[in-house]
Amino acid sequence: MKILLMFIMGFSYVYAAKVVDVGKRFKSSSSCKVCHKRIVDEWSQSWHAKSHFANDEYFKKSLEYVSRKSRKSLNALKVQCATCHNPRISVTSTDESYEIAAVMGLNKDDVVDKAVNDDTISEGINCVVCHNIDKIHDEYDASKRGINRVEWTESGTMTGPFKDVRSPYHKTKHHDFMDKEPNKLCFVCHANDKSLKGVVFTNMEKEYKKKGSPSCVECHMGKKRWDVAATYQFNGKAKKRNVRHHGFAGAHVASMWKDALKLKLATKSKNLIIAIYNPQPHNLPSGFGAREIIVNVAYMNGSKILKEDNISLTRHYTRKRNRVTIPHLAIKQTKDTSIPAKGKKVLKVKKVDGAKKVKVTLYYRLVNDDVRNLLKLKDEIWSKKYFITSKTFQL
Repeated sequence: MKILLMFIMGFSYVYAAKVVDVGKRFKSSSSCKVCHKRIVDEWSQSWHAKSHFANDEYFKKSLEYVSRKSRKSLNALKVQCATCHNPRISVTSTDESYEIAAVMGLNKDDVVDKAVNDDTISEGINCVVCHNIDKIHDEYDASKRGINRVEWTESGTMTGPFKDVRSPYHKTKHHDFMDKEPNKLCFVCHANDKSLKGVVFTNMEKEYKKKGSPSCVECHMGKKRWDVAATYQFNGKAKKRNVRHHGFAGAHVASMWKDALKLKLATKSKNLIIAIYNPQPHNLPSGFGAREIIVNVAYMNGSKILKEDNISLTRHYTRKRNRVTIPHLAIKQTKDTSIPAKGKKVLKVKKVDGAKKVKVTLYYRLVNDDVRNLLKLKDEIWSKKYFITSKTFQL
């Protein structure tokens, strides 16, 4: 009976699987490093390389927390999140039959267990994620992201921004989304993010102000530079091209925050007016629901601080019975307090009697106190304050 039950349930949840074939010699970035060493070295330091649940404390603990609170199996959540985090996974969905099998302990070494532990996805967003995409369905509605928005090339065919590429090791194919329309590639994943209950807590594609703005790669991969993309030599020398840095700098890189926002201070009656300007093409904070801008206001008399306040610009999330939770379990969220793309936010605070001047400093944190405490995040990066800008004003 147990064997029959395993067969029935296995057939049910395997039926929804979509096998994504990646040839053995293309699974690891080490194979690419033979010709693309500089690019692979840059990528290896990026957060794309940490996208797998085993390599990111925030991701791992979020999965475990959601599993405990929702009573969904950990493997089923890994499959669900793999849509963007590990889109070359060979199983793309599970169903209730799988959950029953997991509860009964019948899922060990099954196709789902093997898929979430396969070497194909162990490197997170590696070379064969972006460079094996053959078609992007940007006409799909916002609910379809990651693996559900793309079609893949056959294994061994690499796509890129150059039309004149030759390689003795793999086939090559040019696509405009690798050069002329790079935002289409970024928004495959960096767009619509919502909780299990359907609460959309981030939509970078929607908030992005396209007109007159740099593309995603211009900021997050830097300016093009004259260098080699591949070291393989034709006619005795490697071909130089305009290439970008593959470190994918983001919110975890301090230099990205220096002067990312602008400050203007004024007084009106008994109040200090703090105007925060965002010249960026997307909201700040953005990218994930629990990120935070801290506005530190220090009232001073000479070098003495009379009073110091911190204003938190973040969102808070609740689930049943108004319990504090993380974004992915939210049924409610507080008002959006981010500074809009190419816009501003104005704060009004009371002045302090006796203060001769005020210093306002902006900081950024990857995770607010609510989520960091709930998940018990230990790495200091999650509590670190990144300096943005500061301004002093005589009262």
